Amino acid sequence: MNFLNTLWVTWFGLGKSPAAPGTMGSVGTLPMIFLIAYNIPTWPTWQFGPCVINAFLPMSLAIFFISLLPVKRAIAQSRCEDPQFVVIDEVAGQTLAFAFINPAHLTHSYWVLALGLVLFRIFDITKILGIHKLESLHGAWGVMADDMLGGLYAGLILAGLVTLFG
Repeated sequence: MNFLNTLWVTWFGLGKSPAAPGTMGSVGTLPMIFLIAYNIPTWPTWQFGPCVINAFLPMSLAIFFISLLPVKRAIAQSRCEDPQFVVIDEVAGQTLAFAFINPAHLTHSYWVLALGLVLFRIFDITKILGIHKLESLHGAWGVMADDMLGGLYAGLILAGLVTLFG
């Protein structure tokens, strides 16, 4: 793999961690989430009744689709259907987990960041509620899609908890 492809799929080398590379990729996403939420003064949000959708939704989808080709290359070169060093799927899913709350909660209530991380990792590790079925999709689609569904579940639960307790 070329340098840029490796840098992307390992999320700047975090996927090469000897212990828990998926968790490292998820944790490594949080600074990006925080900095983006903090530094965009006019953050776009769309209100649908009690639901909020923010710019992390299209960002997550962009990461997903941009990553399909690099992940496909990583799979081909590693000869492994879901290489552990590929953590860009965690980045996309972890980003999606924050797509349904007001971004101000991310910069003022650190428990929201921590809970979003924990919820996403629970879904990513346990693969419950049909998440494991998405792993059977061929190639990069299977690697990426299960994390997106985990991020969606985590995001919806996080939005509910922030609404209740935020």
